[in-house]
Amino acid sequence: MGPPELAILGLACCLAGVSAAKLGVVHTEGGFVEGVNKKLGLLGIGGRSVDVFKGIPFAAPPKALENPQRHPGWQGTLKAKDFKQKCLQITLTQLNTRGSEDCLYLNIWVPQGQKEVSQNLPVMIWIYGGDFLFGSGQGFNYIIDYLYDGEEIATRGNVIVVTFNYRLGPLGFLSTGDAHLPGNYGLRDQHMAIAWVKRNIVAFGGDPDNITIFGQSAGGASVNLQILSPYNKGLIRRAISQSGVALAPWAIQKDPLSWAKGIAKKVGCPLDDTARMAECLKVTDPRDLTLAYKIPLVGLEYPLVHYLGLLPVVDGDFIPDDPINLFANAAEIDYIAGTNNMDGHIFATVDMPAVNVDNQTVTREDFFKLVSGLTFAKGPRGANATFDLYTASWARESSQEAKKKTVVDFETDVFFLMPTKMAVAQHRANAKSARTYKYLFSHPSRIPLLPSWMGAGHTTELPYVFGKPFANPLIFRAQDRTVSQTVIAYWTNFARTGDPNKGHSAVPTQWDPYTQENGNYLEINKKMDGQSLKQHLRSSYLQYWTHTYQALPTVTGDGAAPLPPSDDSKALPMPPTDNSEAFP
Repeated sequence: MGPPELAILGLACCLAGVSAAKLGVVHTEGGFVEGVNKKLGLLGIGGRSVDVFKGIPFAAPPKALENPQRHPGWQGTLKAKDFKQKCLQITLTQLNTRGSEDCLYLNIWVPQGQKEVSQNLPVMIWIYGGDFLFGSGQGFNYIIDYLYDGEEIATRGNVIVVTFNYRLGPLGFLSTGDAHLPGNYGLRDQHMAIAWVKRNIVAFGGDPDNITIFGQSAGGASVNLQILSPYNKGLIRRAISQSGVALAPWAIQKDPLSWAKGIAKKVGCPLDDTARMAECLKVTDPRDLTLAYKIPLVGLEYPLVHYLGLLPVVDGDFIPDDPINLFANAAEIDYIAGTNNMDGHIFATVDMPAVNVDNQTVTREDFFKLVSGLTFAKGPRGANATFDLYTASWARESSQEAKKKTVVDFETDVFFLMPTKMAVAQHRANAKSARTYKYLFSHPSRIPLLPSWMGAGHTTELPYVFGKPFANPLIFRAQDRTVSQTVIAYWTNFARTGDPNKGHSAVPTQWDPYTQENGNYLEINKKMDGQSLKQHLRSSYLQYWTHTYQALPTVTGDGAAPLPPSDDSKALPMPPTDNSEAFP
């Protein structure tokens, strides 16, 4: 049965009653599915509804440490009315697990008008973040619904929204660095979801030739990796990376075997032969495997990034080369990438807890130790040059607030701004028909207990992207609804046309494309006007990383990298981490 027939089947139940149209039962490649039609409330758009499908399988229940496979299908009509369990993962306390191995399901929101069911809508597929360790397609419970509920984006932007689960932690990213356990299982799950949407979305009223993937943090890096992978050729039209790209120092694991050995040791598998190790790991209780990897969050000897071990890898297949060499694969894909102005706060909180506490101080010695831990590839010269650059302003302003902001700025530059600048530059350099856009989100965080000087921390844009100020009007202010409306307008216009300024939604100001010459980026906050389009974000600092720092000789020998602790109470035995490629 081809796409036209599927579309007709999808329309068959469209005019039930005289109010809003709805899909009813939809035919997919696996069988019939039936969701729920929800009328929009007072703050919604009058006379409209949204069809919601939760828990449609896009792949078969996966086997541990193996690539996902197509789903065999089902008999009868699948009632797609509830979110499925998240993929098996460690809890936030890292003392237990939650979720299920059988977790490869997706969710779909389809906006409907009053008379006819929607057809040929742009499709936006969300990839969640969470360090490649935590998360789910619906996100955590957010006041009255879930964080990644797609209703507001779908109805306000008139687009179809899809979210899905992918495998995490050891089950998603454990790799021996060879063919026995190549890794990237979570990335392949993401690809399976995208491919399923491409094949089936026409039956839901979507345009299979206009798919945008978007995601945040590990999800933003995943979005970038998906458009760089040859496996997605022809599947994706556009992409948005929020606070995460493939070139971030935390996005690719360069020494996966050391991490695999650490996990194998904990669960009693052989260490000397990767074939035997892989065989053993595949039959180990998946919960034991999941619990075998933990991130220490207190008493770290080195910066947190060195303890992030289970990440995507260059496997020579799904990710065939270092990501920086793969941007030609995204030459036809329109791309938005950006960061929050204090994204690095999430690392600073762990690396230097005093940053968050009013009566605790950040000293020059503390900061020098942090800088040294992130510049050891260049030895003492790298540490000194970097320290001097970032502390130069302390001669004029030496308050604790200024020093704490410096720590956050430093980690924001290293882990977010610098990699994002590299990614948009590479995209622009390789792009043919595609356009490149860059943003900085700076609407201050409303999370209680954070310092008064905080800007937009890591993840704080998410409620605005997903329209929470509209869904929860008593919790948010009018200015928050303005920010949310702005973000949804730019994002959904971009999904529709490839230009964030053009589409169904009015935008507050023109957002011009990025080139390396103009360095354009849009600053997104409550006050959007002609001054919001800016050039060359933090140029003196980013110039330092691309030129001065890069020109320093790389240190070799024993002093090239620290060896983080092998104490089981803190973390797995860790490899000496060579950060020489963490910077441009």
